[in-house]
Amino acid sequence: MSVNDMLSVIQGFDPPGVGARNLEECLLIQVKQLGIKDIVLESLIKNYLVDLSKGKLNRIAQELGITVQTVQQAADLLKTLDPKPGRNFSNLHSTRYIIPDIILEKVEGEYVILVNDVAIPRITINATYRSVLSKDKNHDSRTRRFVESKLNAAAWLIRSIEQRRLTLYKVANCLVELQRDFLDRGVKYLKPLNLKKVAGMVGLHESTVSRATSNKYIQTPQGVFEMKYFFSTGLSNSAGTTTSSESIKKMLQEIVAREDARSPLNDQQISEMFRRRGITISRRTVAKYRDELGIAAIRKRKRY
Repeated sequence: MSVNDMLSVIQGFDPPGVGARNLEECLLIQVKQLGIKDIVLESLIKNYLVDLSKGKLNRIAQELGITVQTVQQAADLLKTLDPKPGRNFSNLHSTRYIIPDIILEKVEGEYVILVNDVAIPRITINATYRSVLSKDKNHDSRTRRFVESKLNAAAWLIRSIEQRRLTLYKVANCLVELQRDFLDRGVKYLKPLNLKKVAGMVGLHESTVSRATSNKYIQTPQGVFEMKYFFSTGLSNSAGTTTSSESIKKMLQEIVAREDARSPLNDQQISEMFRRRGITISRRTVAKYRDELGIAAIRKRKRY
């Protein structure tokens, strides 16, 4: 059996598309195995992947002598194919399970804060080693000094863990106080907040609060969030207050979701819509937030 024959056998394996030498071949293998017979789709794969990525549907339609609607239908079908069929078998993107460090539960209209210590072992000091520090003549001074230094280190570790727990509780208490509207009503009501304000409220340095909340998660009625999610900047509004960037992103998602797909809004038009809501946001900032949300540019959102 030749190398090409062996390759053909491998390309017949599941999932469809494995064993391909490039993206084009990968997609064509899937089209064949799925039994799709579409000349336009095959032409897009062979000749127009770059133009498709740039949203140049009109140009493709002109060159193929077909309608833009036909091109878009084929492009929609193309999106159902998997450009990386083997990624589900890779360990590079293994599922990450999050255990929240703080749990907020609403009980009779008030929020109860629970510090989740399930992942933190309970540390105690063995009494046997404490006894070494006694005046027992069986232990020389060098041994007692060594044990004393280790006991002091253990005591420091226990105090540090408890201090971390207390800091998390204090920060969570601040979030309940400052972000009550978010907890009750959702992301659109998230208020801008910075570390300096929270640090002042809990009586700690900003860096201490930053370290204590780094890579920590909080479970709320609105979902599980990384604690740094609540420390966001904001933009001024006509009421003289500020609206958080996360709240603005949520509004942006809703605006795009409601737009007419046949005549989608450009970034300047979206900026004007925010202005009418009393929020000043530049076209450039709209584009930045749109990219962060994974929302395509106007050309790629347009439907024919």
